[in-house]
Amino acid sequence: MIAFVSGPVAAVTPSSAVVEVGGVGMLVHCGPSTLAALTVGEPAKLFTALVVREDSLTLYGFATDDERTVFELLQTASGIGPKVAQAMLSVHAPDTLRMIFMTGDEAALTQVPGIGKKGAQRLLLELKERLGPPSGAVPGQVQNGWTRAGLGSWRIQLLEALTGLGWSAREADDAVTAVAPLAAEQEAAGQTVQLGPLLKAALRTMKK
Repeated sequence: MIAFVSGPVAAVTPSSAVVEVGGVGMLVHCGPSTLAALTVGEPAKLFTALVVREDSLTLYGFATDDERTVFELLQTASGIGPKVAQAMLSVHAPDTLRMIFMTGDEAALTQVPGIGKKGAQRLLLELKERLGPPSGAVPGQVQNGWTRAGLGSWRIQLLEALTGLGWSAREADDAVTAVAPLAAEQEAAGQTVQLGPLLKAALRTMKK
C-alpha cells in the first residue's frame, strides 16, 4: 500500500492533484479542502489510500492520516465505495462523522448526496461501533444537523462540496448563486443555514 506521497505539486484540478515523486507524477484524487491547501510548485505531503479494481488503480489523498483512516473505515459498510466515502468527508469532518454515528444522527447523514433515509439507517447500524469516539474537538453542532466549522460561510462550504463531487468551479458557483435565496430565507428567519438541503437543491439545478 502507498501510505503517502510527498513532493512538489505539479498540477491541481477541481477533483485531483498531481504530486511529483522521484520524477513520476502521481495522480491523487482529493476532497476540496485538501486541494484548497495545495499550491502548484510547492512541496506537499498527502496521506493516501489505494483503491484496487480489476480495471484500475486509483489513489485517494488526504491532508491528515485521520481522514484517510475514516475514508477506509467508511468503505467497510456494504454499498459504500470510495466516491461516496469521499463525499461523506467533503460534507462532514472525521470527528463530526464519529459524533453522527455515536448519536445516531440520521438527518446529518442524509445531507450527503446519494444517501437517503434507509441508507442512513443502515449505515448507522453498520458503522456505529467501527469509527469509535471523536478524537478531538468536534466541529460546531447546529440545529437539526451538523456542519463543518472553520471553513467560513455556507457559500464556501457548498462550493467545496460541489467541486469535491466533480463539478467545475464555474458550475459550482452558478449552483451556489441559484440556491442563495433559500439560504437568505433561513437567515431571515433567524435560522442557521443548513448545508445539506442547500447541497441537494444545488444538485437539482445542475441536473436540469
